[in-house]
Amino acid sequence: MKLTNKLMTCVATAAIAMTSALPALAAEKWDMPMAYSASNFHSENGMAFAKCVTDGTSGDIEITVHPGGSLIAGADIKRAIQTGQVQLGERLLSGHQNENAMFGFDSIPFLAPSFDDSAALWKAAKPKIEELLAEQNLTLLYNVPWPPQGLYFKKDVNSVEDMKGVKFRSYNNATSRLAELTGMLPVTIEAAELSQAFATGVAESMISSGATGYDQKVWESLTNFYEVDAWLPRNYIMVNSDIWSDVSDANKGVITTCATEAEARGLQASKDYTQFTYDGLRDGGMKVEAASEELMTGLRAVGDTMTSEWLESAGDDGKAIVDSYKSMQ
Repeated sequence: MKLTNKLMTCVATAAIAMTSALPALAAEKWDMPMAYSASNFHSENGMAFAKCVTDGTSGDIEITVHPGGSLIAGADIKRAIQTGQVQLGERLLSGHQNENAMFGFDSIPFLAPSFDDSAALWKAAKPKIEELLAEQNLTLLYNVPWPPQGLYFKKDVNSVEDMKGVKFRSYNNATSRLAELTGMLPVTIEAAELSQAFATGVAESMISSGATGYDQKVWESLTNFYEVDAWLPRNYIMVNSDIWSDVSDANKGVITTCATEAEARGLQASKDYTQFTYDGLRDGGMKVEAASEELMTGLRAVGDTMTSEWLESAGDDGKAIVDSYKSMQ
């Protein structure tokens, strides 16, 4: 499903309206690396955001998007923004939980399994996450959740016992720990390398959204998708804080407006894309179904263990976030 035309139409009017109020400045060219393919809804949303900024600033800030890890590999994007190698970019922040446990707040199994739950959890976590990013010379512009995460396999899986020994793609601490607790073998693989990893047998399974599987055409190697709704991790679009501080107030206003629109647009796209990608996986020949109660019981037990472990590693700040989130339920 192509969202690009719809997204570009949505931003055009706002960008034009903002243009007339801006002073003439020396043009700046910003690079925006993204880890996922150009057809992924996150990337399409990022391209619409970039166009909004470029048009809204009358080209004073021209953003070029580099999807699919083409400029910088996904794991290196956050560091590249921090150091000013690039001006801004997108990163799955839970991939950096090894730096700070707080970055993994959105990848705790079954803590916030729906879009509404995810929004409440983000509301609870936002002040602390923005504080941590600021300490690393990063300013958050917007973030968008992935659709709920499900399990992919190349065989029928009806219990945690059936998962033992399977080579499992991991991309952060949570997925590695999930593999360990279920007896699977974690293999670190970035999104851009997924198709090759499955085709060559380097990996045989993963936990991810329907969007990732659909974009990567994983039905060419895998056969089963189970809707377990484990968590909704978020992609964060961040700008180098030193660079941000040099942006004029007028252009900051444009970027902030474009970011607000991108966050709302991306959330809706994520919701819309969920069922579309499930249908796409079926059309590709995969079996898409709810997990058995036996499997879910085993996974929830794993989730309880991982929640306790995360709370221990995240300390008082983590407990405060979870307590605040639960008070909203």
